[in-house]
Amino acid sequence: MQGESSFSQSQLDFDRHHIWHPYTSLTNPLPTYSVVSAKGVRLKLSDGRELVDGMSSWWTAVHGYNVPELNSAAAEQMEKMSHVMFGGITHKPAIELASKLVDFSPTGLENVFFSDSGSVSVEVAMKMAIQYQHSLGQERRTKFLTFKNGYHGDTTGAMSVCDPENGMHHLFSDFLMQHHFFNAPKRGFDEDPDQDELDELELFFQKHAMEAAAFILEPIVQGAGGMRIYSPKYLKKVKVLCEEHSVLFIADEIATGFGRTGKLFACEHANISPDIMCVGKALTGGYLSLAATLCSDHVSRTICEGQAGVFMHGPTFMANPLACAIAKKSIDLLLSSNWIQRVTAIESQLKRELESLKESDQVREVRVLGAIGVVEMKKEVNVPNAQEFFVEAGVWIRPFRNLIYIMPPYVIGSEELTKITKAMGDYCTIKS
Repeated sequence: MQGESSFSQSQLDFDRHHIWHPYTSLTNPLPTYSVVSAKGVRLKLSDGRELVDGMSSWWTAVHGYNVPELNSAAAEQMEKMSHVMFGGITHKPAIELASKLVDFSPTGLENVFFSDSGSVSVEVAMKMAIQYQHSLGQERRTKFLTFKNGYHGDTTGAMSVCDPENGMHHLFSDFLMQHHFFNAPKRGFDEDPDQDELDELELFFQKHAMEAAAFILEPIVQGAGGMRIYSPKYLKKVKVLCEEHSVLFIADEIATGFGRTGKLFACEHANISPDIMCVGKALTGGYLSLAATLCSDHVSRTICEGQAGVFMHGPTFMANPLACAIAKKSIDLLLSSNWIQRVTAIESQLKRELESLKESDQVREVRVLGAIGVVEMKKEVNVPNAQEFFVEAGVWIRPFRNLIYIMPPYVIGSEELTKITKAMGDYCTIKS
């Protein structure tokens, strides 16, 4: 009898020929590795090998895997109800989670709209901004301002504010709404912005702000658009210009939220509060898909006092009780842990162990902030070869383009993290 931890060849063949994986061809798919379980910071493959996870399953599993507290929260909630519609109904998991989010989010974010995923939370934020401006009689403010090299998701509205040329969605450019893009910040986290760059940013606002509903950006760290890390002073300047030009400020904290950059939210590096903020990914600790869009009381009241009288959105699985219960426990677990010390320790170790890679002829730049480590190569990474190399080294790293990057779970030990950084170093040294 086939064991639960094994895969038949027919199952693997079906996966290869019938199941689409992210950004992967069905006719010439990238290799996949069969995972049968995950615990702590390790993924167990069907052949018995264990890999130290350097990706937190794309930023989500900040506590690691198979977390007893989160398992208990899930089991407890399932005994009551896994789902109930949110239209005309409320429940404690949603109330408790929303209250928690309002309590520790940047000042002024008083209202919470739940959705299914990070990409949808961006759609919600954009619709909020449009409806807000419409309620003020500013119907022509239908455009968005944003940075090049940004990434905000794969749904239609979110795609329209991703990088229009070098992003993953340029094939859809003729289909998408056209917005206004400014050059991504050039200076790093510890550097002062270039004055000429700031002057150009002011001119950009003067030219386009009158038709803009909001400026949307990823604060401090641009994720899938290149893992670029920029100056908090630049972020603060954008916020000031938004206020001067009556443009709403949307912070996409889906990847950066919940401590990843060393602050609970990346906006805190610049001591600013957005008008609208999107969160997701680590919200449930990697257990279920859930996201939220938070906004100021001014934004929500303006929308609800406008022509429609309501906000025009309502996902079927909005505020799913099971996801909300797990998310609430995940936040409790984070806030009661020594997450600041853990993230600081990860940052220090990444800086120490990745620094020497700058000397490699194959490396363009090394960037570290909080629990994020990035090695930018001079050439495109051969993903199948790199994947095989890292799996053989006993680690899970998923490169893209010319980037080898990691964002490990906060609970990772120093020896486990060294195993990851050593594999990165060995790859940069050995591979051309």
